[in-house]
Amino acid sequence: MPHWSLEDIAWHEFDRSQVTPGLVPLIKAASMVEHNGYDYGRYLCEVFCDDAIFQEVARRWAEEEVQHGRALRKWAELADPDFDFEKSFATFTTGYTLPANVAQSVRGSCCGELVARCMVEIGTSSYYTAIKDSTDEPVLKELCGRIAADEFRHYKLFYSHLQRYLEKDKLGTWQRLKILLSRVAESEDDELAYAFYAAHNPGTGYNRKAYARYYLAAVGTCYRKEHIERMVMMVFKTVGLKPQPILSRCASFLAWNFMRLRMG
Repeated sequence: MPHWSLEDIAWHEFDRSQVTPGLVPLIKAASMVEHNGYDYGRYLCEVFCDDAIFQEVARRWAEEEVQHGRALRKWAELADPDFDFEKSFATFTTGYTLPANVAQSVRGSCCGELVARCMVEIGTSSYYTAIKDSTDEPVLKELCGRIAADEFRHYKLFYSHLQRYLEKDKLGTWQRLKILLSRVAESEDDELAYAFYAAHNPGTGYNRKAYARYYLAAVGTCYRKEHIERMVMMVFKTVGLKPQPILSRCASFLAWNFMRLRMG
């Protein structure tokens, strides 16, 4: 069962005067990506076909992700009453689909898949924290705070199962780091760019590079250095590196400047 429900959100406190226009398309896109959680859960169950314990974890995780999508959708509809979620979501799921009937993880192993899932949860927990810290709209602040906490809990959940698989797969630090970096590179893939495109219900054709650039520019207004520093610490933990102060500061400095470069 999810830790909270839509009924727990104080929707009556929504304050249109505090809505930042640049955040609205980000929330619309996020609502669609999160609402697609059942497909992600199905993919994980196929990858971990011999692990009934993890399959149950994946199904519960998917339920919480879909709840995030429903909550974000409701806020987006409050912020923009003209937002047609069903039409946008149909566009999104038509243009972007996950692998189906897979024999193994696209990461090469179950252990590699868990490393990638940890990176996703690192990114999403930081993402929603950044939005929470950048908005004064009370409902969005509460909502993103709850979702960020869920995503951090999901990270710890996937990390615990990663430790279980590392006992037999012996995936080294540099191998894990390579997978994490490849997942970071995929933040410019079609999923986020296409969700951003679908959120606009455009009449023009889809240009991946253009919409990835639009998305990153919008995201760039939310992040602060402390968000990146927290991400770096979680990455260190995932790959098995001790968070030495000098190394952590250098990695955070590089990550912050790399993100600013990408986000224009």
